[in-house]
Amino acid sequence: MTKIRIGNGYDIHQLVSDRALILGGIQIPHELGLLGHSDADVLTHAIMDAMLGALSLGDIGHYFPPSDPQWAGADSLVLLNQVHQLIRDQGWQIGNIDSVVVAERPKLKPHIHNMRDKLAAVLELEPNQIGIKATTNEKLGPVGREEGICAYAVVLLVASE
Repeated sequence: MTKIRIGNGYDIHQLVSDRALILGGIQIPHELGLLGHSDADVLTHAIMDAMLGALSLGDIGHYFPPSDPQWAGADSLVLLNQVHQLIRDQGWQIGNIDSVVVAERPKLKPHIHNMRDKLAAVLELEPNQIGIKATTNEKLGPVGREEGICAYAVVLLVASE
């Protein structure tokens, strides 16, 4: 049996007014927020998809479909906890996570430490097992035009002993 697995994830949501901006489980002050059925936390969604993908378990839409009203406005950290339990039940644990959030604004660097701490608490990891980087799209494409924010994540899973 393979003792390690790797998965990658991606998510993008549109920026709109009258929504909170939630990234990595943290509400970030900004005049726009992300539109989605849940809280639209693209970073947490990308991490969940990477976790599920590493074990060929589909994607978050399979487990938390936007057509299901019970997930309307859901806290993505609650969903992350459920995905974490699923991979643990399959006999795996997280080795580390590396991620990138792409946004023109707001500046995310001041919030990265809090995002890491929040995600680490849910996933029962040390904060240094979670890498979060922030970058812009250099004004290119929908993210560059500030129409949305996207995130990429890679997760290494290790077979539990």
